[in-house]
Amino acid sequence: MTLPHHRLDGPADGTPLILGPSLGTSLAVWEPQVPALTRRHRVLRYDLPGHGGDAVGGGAAASGAGSATVAELASRVLALADHHGWETFRYAGISLGGGVGTHLAVHHPGRISSLALVCSSAWFGEPAGWYERAALVRDDGTRSLLEAAPGRWFAEPERMAGTKLGARLLADLAEADPAGYAACCEAVAGFDARPALSRITAPTLIVAGAADPAIPPAHASELAHGIRASTLVRVEGAAHLAGVERPEAVTEALLALWDGATPPYATGERGRA
Repeated sequence: MTLPHHRLDGPADGTPLILGPSLGTSLAVWEPQVPALTRRHRVLRYDLPGHGGDAVGGGAAASGAGSATVAELASRVLALADHHGWETFRYAGISLGGGVGTHLAVHHPGRISSLALVCSSAWFGEPAGWYERAALVRDDGTRSLLEAAPGRWFAEPERMAGTKLGARLLADLAEADPAGYAACCEAVAGFDARPALSRITAPTLIVAGAADPAIPPAHASELAHGIRASTLVRVEGAAHLAGVERPEAVTEALLALWDGATPPYATGERGRA
């Protein structure tokens, strides 16, 4: 297996931490959190097939050879961990990146020491819509998604699209390989971890953007109710890319998870499994 494009930051002896991006973005989506997380973590950020630095030669999905599955994306993450000699690691993922973490926590519980799911879900909605998006992108490219993206990603789309990071992420979307993006859409379409949430034993943080139109907060509540050792944080004034729009709130919540503290803005909703 060709290793996904990835980047390492932080001290070589830091606690291993893997960060997964959302569909349409790149490993740059975690830039606001990197300075704080690298104080005591060896941080590995990776790109999805056809995204960011993985846009050329990013494996079967990126080359258009069929669709992808979340299980296959999770296997890529495990290959990275194995390559770097990490038997166990902390994992945080945004949206589809969170779905990858959920799969790992269900099917490879011995590898995940803690889990953070940011603006993610156990089920991303009816598959038909994702297959339609995959077909659109294969026909018209990812630039066809640019007009709608700021309104999905940000509660203040005009302001955030004009920031340096907002503009970079939109450029990442525009430059994503259509076959790789479409394959990831099909991975999302086939993902449904709702029946397996009770199998997750890792301490889990769930972050919801209060104004997220892509994955409304009800999805976060479903995760929190299904995962027994979970805490839910709702971030006001944030949509789908909460860590970009309200970076301090998301960073504080992540650090609290690893300190064993109650995160700021915690809702009190916890797992009932």
